[in-house]
Amino acid sequence: MTRRLLSIATLYPAPQRPGFGRFVARQMAALAARGDWDVTVINPVGLPPLNLERYAALRAIPAFEQDGNVAVHHPHFTLVPGLSGRFNPALIARAVLPLARRLHAETPFDMVDAQFFYPDGPAAARIAQALGLPLAIKARGSDIHYWGKRPSALRQMRAAADSAAVLLSVSGALARDMAAMGMPDDKIRVHYTGLDHARFHPLPRAAARELATAVPELNLPADGRLVVSVGALVPVKGQALAIGAMAALPSDVLLAIVGAGPEERALRTLADKLGVAERVRFLGNVSHETLPALLCAADAMVLPSEREGLANAWIEALACGTPIVIPDVGGAREVVDNLAAGRIVERNAAAIAEGLADVLAAAVPQAEVAACAARFSWDANAEALAEIYEEIVAGV
Repeated sequence: MTRRLLSIATLYPAPQRPGFGRFVARQMAALAARGDWDVTVINPVGLPPLNLERYAALRAIPAFEQDGNVAVHHPHFTLVPGLSGRFNPALIARAVLPLARRLHAETPFDMVDAQFFYPDGPAAARIAQALGLPLAIKARGSDIHYWGKRPSALRQMRAAADSAAVLLSVSGALARDMAAMGMPDDKIRVHYTGLDHARFHPLPRAAARELATAVPELNLPADGRLVVSVGALVPVKGQALAIGAMAALPSDVLLAIVGAGPEERALRTLADKLGVAERVRFLGNVSHETLPALLCAADAMVLPSEREGLANAWIEALACGTPIVIPDVGGAREVVDNLAAGRIVERNAAAIAEGLADVLAAAVPQAEVAACAARFSWDANAEALAEIYEEIVAGV
């Protein structure tokens, strides 16, 4: 029997933003590829009431696209950037519910899920209730740690959790945080992220370095030791601490920062101030095709985040044979559970420098590092999700 899932996901790729929520798309594609679940995604696209030029690309997102085996709808909902956060679940539900009702009437769904706890979770709870269907909500990190500190959002998240049949968490550590926030711990199941091992696997480091240095826009030298940091340039990701660590590392160590965001100017200024600007490269957003080679070329990956659930960047680096240096946040101890995987360090520049120096000196073979990510795959992710969802639907 084929079950039908309606998934609500505010982060999901579209032609105008192909990298936005790619990991959610991979999860949905892997589930749909099994054949026992038919997947429809509703990706609400928030737009301000005024027709501002900087939102033109979002307005151009098609209302519908077929993404392989996954049907994806992109309805618009009205928001006020920076101001309507507490109301966004209601705004999403109001915009999405007519579409959800129509799709359900055409071919009934068996279940509704939400791919983030906020704003997706409370919105999906309203939709599931209206359709009379069981609900699952997935927590990924910032949706718990950021929105959980805001009373209005927390009230809505708790109410959605109470109405859900199951709550998914990307790590055991995040699951404990959810329970501490007042969510019913008997409903929480750990559901680890997946990984595309066909893309992220070890290439010999020297050969990968040649590939990376051959890409002109990366502007990377052919020699010296390479540390990569992958993440949006926002304060919570902590690239400033990685730059600070460079001042305590040997002059042959280069830091390549992958990502874009509002902190770039401040980070460049910091690198200048610390006298390490020549050893810090800002690569911007790196293409989906180039990232694996860059990770394989690196001797280490550092991501000094203030908070995480279980970062995809950690797993992707390990799968490429690149050890990681990260703080003790989220599921860090579930990933860095041996010295081959890297080091867990205090969240300050001195400790990060020490951890990087230790990893660089250890020079663990890539195959040993990659083995630390062997348990993560999209097939395993989809199998676990299908089993959990089948339990819920069969028990209704």
